[in-house]
Amino acid sequence: MDKQRLIPYSVYLPPELHAQMKEMAKTRQASRLIRDAVAMILAGSDTFKSGYIKGVRDAAQVVYDCQEAQMVAVKGRDIGAILSERILELEKP
Repeated sequence: MDKQRLIPYSVYLPPELHAQMKEMAKTRQASRLIRDAVAMILAGSDTFKSGYIKGVRDAAQVVYDCQEAQMVAVKGRDIGAILSERILELEKP
C-alpha cells in the first residue's frame, strides 16, 4: 500500500464507545476502523446501506413482536404496529 498522508480529525463519542475505541487503539485498529467506516458511509456503499436497512427492519420487527406493545391500542391499532410502521419509514431516503 502506498503511504498516504493522513490528517487528524476529532470526533466526539459517548463514553462507552470511547472506552471501546481505546481498547482497539491498543492493537492499532481504531483509526483504521473509523477511516473505513467513514469512507464506506460517504461513498454510499451498498454494504452500509444494506446493513442500515437490515437494522431498521430488525428494530421494527422487535417492536411489532412486543407483547406489551400489542396490548395497548390507539384508534383501534396496537402500538407495536403503529411504531413498527414509523420505524420502517426510516428506510426511505
